[in-house]
Amino acid sequence: MEKVKRLGLGTMSMCRKNKEGAVRTIHAALDAGMDLFNTGDFYQGGESEMILGEAMQGIPRDSYFLSVKFGALPSPEGRNYGLDVTPHHVKGYLTYSLRRLNMDYIDLYQPGRLDTEISVEAVVEAIAGLVSEGYVRNIGLSHVTADELRRAHAIHPIHTVELSYSLIERDIENDLIATAEELGIRVLVHGITAKGLLRDDILDKMLCVPAASPLLRPAHKEKNLELVYAVKAIADSKGMTLSQLALAWALSKYPDMQCLVGTADPEHLQGFIDGLQFSFTDKEIKDIETAISAEKVSGNDSQTVVFTNGVWTVK
Repeated sequence: MEKVKRLGLGTMSMCRKNKEGAVRTIHAALDAGMDLFNTGDFYQGGESEMILGEAMQGIPRDSYFLSVKFGALPSPEGRNYGLDVTPHHVKGYLTYSLRRLNMDYIDLYQPGRLDTEISVEAVVEAIAGLVSEGYVRNIGLSHVTADELRRAHAIHPIHTVELSYSLIERDIENDLIATAEELGIRVLVHGITAKGLLRDDILDKMLCVPAASPLLRPAHKEKNLELVYAVKAIADSKGMTLSQLALAWALSKYPDMQCLVGTADPEHLQGFIDGLQFSFTDKEIKDIETAISAEKVSGNDSQTVVFTNGVWTVK
């Protein structure tokens, strides 16, 4: 039961079209002992929050931990067109989330990203005001630098930092994880299946973009599939799937790390839960990292995306 608490359920894909499966997945997570649920007010234009709130009706509020992101501005066609983490607007975004979720408070509230024109201190101070009012229990951050994390923590204790992490996106190993550990901040990661490259149906169905991964577009497919086959050989030798390997690699490397698994399918979720039985030795971790890395993947873009002067830019 304790092992399953290293997983959190990400609800980005939950919407009206898959509502029945989404609710079953949330309940399956609860039945398995998972207690971390992650959503955002911009996920599916608010539908994710509404489905999660409906699924949690009748569930004791103190039996699960709810993480909510805000800030991204969704458009009707489903893409995010901007970012708004203006301190004066934070309480308004929180109010809408509480209404959609039908809840009185949120356990962890955090900006999805930061605006380079607004200091992290100002954003954290705004959320801290909501903590003092009882609407938020803890403050989190997402996609920040080690310096931003340290500065934010000096203003108000940061509970969790949510980061992107996978075998082909390992920049946070440089200083972010060490900084979080030093400050006593929990590390929660998403994207462990390497931008879809280590998804279990990649080889079974030979899916192509956009259904599978942008890394399997014609210009990159042949080279990247060679890497996937190399990793699959390791997974097969351990009797596990590609997704289970990706999960076990992260959790074996960092014993205190938590991983978000995003799905609206109970069977897919069970696959990750079953994967918690696996672990890797230091040598096996090295062998996996030798088989696939950011440098070996064709078309991999691990550059940092930031919002500044009203537009998204890449550093």
